[in-house]
Amino acid sequence: MIKDKIKVLIVDDHDMVRKGLIACLDTEDDIEVVGEASGGAQGVELSEQLDPEVILMDLIMERGNGIDATKEILAKHPSRKIIILTSYYDDQQVFPAIKAGATSYLLKTSSAEEIIEAIHKAHNGTTVLDGKVAQKIVAGYHRQPALSDQLTEREREVLRLIADGRSNAEIAKVLFIGIKTVKTHVSSILGKLNVSDRTQAAVYAYQHHLFPDQKK
Repeated sequence: MIKDKIKVLIVDDHDMVRKGLIACLDTEDDIEVVGEASGGAQGVELSEQLDPEVILMDLIMERGNGIDATKEILAKHPSRKIIILTSYYDDQQVFPAIKAGATSYLLKTSSAEEIIEAIHKAHNGTTVLDGKVAQKIVAGYHRQPALSDQLTEREREVLRLIADGRSNAEIAKVLFIGIKTVKTHVSSILGKLNVSDRTQAAVYAYQHHLFPDQKK
């Protein structure tokens, strides 16, 4: 049985890059380059016309950048796999591209074998990140403060009492504050922890061991 080829669209504003990628991918029996675009806007158009499964997308292009093109393509076709292939790996490019929904992020210094492998993996639903990009993401993750770090001392006191199952009236009595003030603190806590109710706030406190001496 003949295996279907992976249909690939190349989006890059450098003609030599596109030609080099085509020459590289044409050597693969299971990959077919169905089109090439010189900018993000044209990439969006050809994505509609050619129905590619995997798109190699540059980021910085004169006629439509890769991040906007990625967002537009995936908004209509969320199953498309977009591999960012660029020379840039600073925070201003990496994080917006990943947030836009790019499947993988490679640098143009990647070898032909690495690009081919990334296409196969993307087609199978696996993410591939260049080593430098992976380091950026890990470093960015560790720089993110915990949501609970945003709480004031008073809000932490209120959260402790919420986690102990206290009502607003009971919290007000314990802390010697008005019920309206308690409600304001509760609303602020829910917003900062990105949860929708008191129960979820209590669960967050337990899961993140905010109060080790808390009642179970």
